[in-house]
Amino acid sequence: MNLDHRDLNRDLDIFATDPLAGSGLPLWLPDGAVVFAELERLAADLARADGCVPVKTPVLGKRALFERSGHWAKFADDMFPPMRLGSGPEGESEDELVLRPANCPHHALVYRARQHSYRELPIRLHELAPMFRAERSGVLSGLSRVRQINLDDTHVFCRPDQVAEEAGRALLSALKAQQILGLRVDYVRLSLRDDSASYLGSAEQWRGAEDALRKAASEAGAEVVEAPGAAAFYGPKLDLQVIDPRGHEETIATVQVDFNQPERFDLTYDAADGSRQRVVMVHRGTVGSMERVTAAVLERYQGRLPLWLAPVQLAVLPVSSAQDEAARALVDALIAEGLRPRLGHGGSLGARIRDSRRRREPLIAVIGASEAEVGEVQVRDVAAGLERRLSVAGLVAAMKKAYASRAGEVSW
Repeated sequence: MNLDHRDLNRDLDIFATDPLAGSGLPLWLPDGAVVFAELERLAADLARADGCVPVKTPVLGKRALFERSGHWAKFADDMFPPMRLGSGPEGESEDELVLRPANCPHHALVYRARQHSYRELPIRLHELAPMFRAERSGVLSGLSRVRQINLDDTHVFCRPDQVAEEAGRALLSALKAQQILGLRVDYVRLSLRDDSASYLGSAEQWRGAEDALRKAASEAGAEVVEAPGAAAFYGPKLDLQVIDPRGHEETIATVQVDFNQPERFDLTYDAADGSRQRVVMVHRGTVGSMERVTAAVLERYQGRLPLWLAPVQLAVLPVSSAQDEAARALVDALIAEGLRPRLGHGGSLGARIRDSRRRREPLIAVIGASEAEVGEVQVRDVAAGLERRLSVAGLVAAMKKAYASRAGEVSW
């Protein structure tokens, strides 16, 4: 039976909740912080490979910012109430500040901080940033439904003729992320508008954006299912859909075309003919939200994460105190290479091995008298069901390679 990530967490200590902090606001424990950091590093590496540049923006904004973006009109019920800061020195009302429900308005402000030439485009701004949703208590669930979402978020500002290429680039990057994570993508959904009046932008804009996404998906070799009525209010999107073991369907990553934000914030570039033209914004979520992806990988691997993602990559277990020095030397060598070992002593060897298995640690290294004498270890690769004797140098090299390549398995 597959366990839910909340059940797995009882053994793994990835996150905690506390009523004093509030529902839907998980506390990342030390091992969870390692997983978060590795996912953040993956997101940054993929963004850098696609020519994205990092930015940092505040989690708060004036209410006027989200009125301008359209989020206030569409999502006010899902946003936290404005914070009023009181009256100014002359009795005038101070600004109302709001926890942001999305990161795109701030990135729009970063883009428009200076004017751009057509020759600079596309400009790709990346940030792993928190945003907030006032979810009702009844729908909150572990890490999969929370009130603070830490999202791998990139916004591309490009010319209209670059939209298909940028959407394709984003889709390939999102598919690569899921492949590295070992997460199955059941299908790619092309989310389109329907005939309702709830969408922003002209029919012509929508047709052009939908055609660009079709082209991007086709060139990426993705099988697409079209879904009228599933689009965001500001533009169509490509969603990577996953169906979990309970039959629930989730969007794990997305690529969205947005012509609404550029109009609302007057985002332009200087064209070759000297005119001022409107950019198109492409939203790309590659890895996804740290919370939802962590829940997904915990359930996918039933807690025994691949070595690159595991909080503890190797349990080092000396048979007796006589091997403590050799065990400590191995731990120090691994730490020096940026790896994450755990030295386990106290109690019988059998109990310590069972404890490591309960923690779902991917590798167990046992050092007895014969191993210590010749500088070797007895290694168990739990997921692969392998056990072998290796030199300390061989173990360190195999772990370094698996970690650096984010391999799903260690190559022995």
